[in-house]
Amino acid sequence: MADFYDLLGVDQHASPEEVKKAYRKKARELHPDARPDDAAAEAQFKEVARAYETLSDPESRARYDRFGDSGLGGGGGSSNGFGGGGGGGGLGDLFDAFFSGGGSPFGAGGRGGPTGPPRGQDLEVVADLAFEQAVFGATVPVTLRTAVACTDCNGTGAGSGTQPVTCADCNGRGQVQRVRQSLLGQMVTTSPCARCSGMGQVIVTPCPTCNGDGRIVTDKTYQVDVPAGVDTGSTLRLTGRGAVGPRGGTSGDLYVHIRVARHERYRREDINLITDLPISIAQASLGTRFTLSTLDGDEELAVPAGTQPGREFVLRGRGVPRLQGRGRGDLIVRVQVQVPTKLTDEEAELLRLLAQSRGEVIETHDKSLFSRIKSAFT
Repeated sequence: MADFYDLLGVDQHASPEEVKKAYRKKARELHPDARPDDAAAEAQFKEVARAYETLSDPESRARYDRFGDSGLGGGGGSSNGFGGGGGGGGLGDLFDAFFSGGGSPFGAGGRGGPTGPPRGQDLEVVADLAFEQAVFGATVPVTLRTAVACTDCNGTGAGSGTQPVTCADCNGRGQVQRVRQSLLGQMVTTSPCARCSGMGQVIVTPCPTCNGDGRIVTDKTYQVDVPAGVDTGSTLRLTGRGAVGPRGGTSGDLYVHIRVARHERYRREDINLITDLPISIAQASLGTRFTLSTLDGDEELAVPAGTQPGREFVLRGRGVPRLQGRGRGDLIVRVQVQVPTKLTDEEAELLRLLAQSRGEVIETHDKSLFSRIKSAFT
C-alpha cells in the first residue's frame, strides 16, 4: 500500500486545509467520470479517497502516523472504501470537490453514510439504425423493460393513508455505530441499519400495488436523439433514464448502444464513405460521365479517358459528419474496370483488330469441334 501522504502529494506536516486541497485536486483528476474506462485511475481514486478519509480525521491520522496502515485495522475506518466512517472525510467531501459544496446525495445521513433510498440501476439497450440515420442523425424510439415509480403510492412504498416512519433503531440515520475495545483503544465501526436497510425509514403498511418497494416494472419507450456521425459500437448515455430507485430513490442512467445496418452501395472508413464504380474497358479507355447517386443527392462524375483500375475520385464533404465536431468526411469513388467474360464473334474480332493495331500479341483459343478435328489431320 502506498504512503497516504505520497498519494495526496503532501508532506507529513501538512495542515488539514492543505490535505483537503490536495485531495480535491487528485479527486478531480482521477474521478471515473473524468477518466472513463481507466481501471488504473479508478483504483488510484479509491486509494486517494481512503488516504484522505484517514488523514482528515485527527485520531485516525495520529494512529496512522504512529503505526502506519496496520494501525487502521485493515479497513481505514470505512466499510465501502470511499469514506463516510467516522471523520470529516469521505463521499461528502468528494461531492464537495465536484459540485462545490452541497450536501451528500445520500439523504439525511449527510457525511455519515449511505442513508436514504438507493439509486436505481443503470440499464442498457440496443438501437438499430439505418445507414442514413447514422450518417445524418435521427430521433429513434427505444423500448425497454424498466422500473418506474408506483403511481398508487407516489413512489413512497406506503399504503393509502399512511406514510413511512422513522426507523427507531437508527433514528433515521440509516446506519448504526458500534464501539469496541482493541489494543489500539476504542474502535468505532459503522454499518447500514439492518432494520431499515440503510434507508432511515420503515414501511408499516406497504402499498399493495408495489409491495412497499415504491416502484413497478413495466415497458417504457424513450425517443432518443442520435447525433450525426455515430457508428456501430457508439454508446449514448441518457442521464436519469434508467430504472428508478426503490422508495423514491433517484433513477440510474440508460446506455444506448448503436448498431448500424449495412448500406447496399456505401461503406464507412472512419468519416469517409467508400463506393465502387464498375465501368467497362471502353469507358475506361475513352472516358465517360456518370450520374452518381450519393446520400446528399445526385452528383455528376466525369471519368477521363485512360482511367486505370483502382483510381479514386474524391468528392469533398460528401462523407460522414464528424461526431461532435465540425466538417464532414469525403466520398471516395474507386473505379473497378470490368473485363467481359463472354464476347460475340463480332466483339472478339473488334478486339483482335484493336490489339493488332497496337502491336499487341494475343493467343487465340478456338474451342470449336470443327477446329479440333481439322488440327488433328494437319
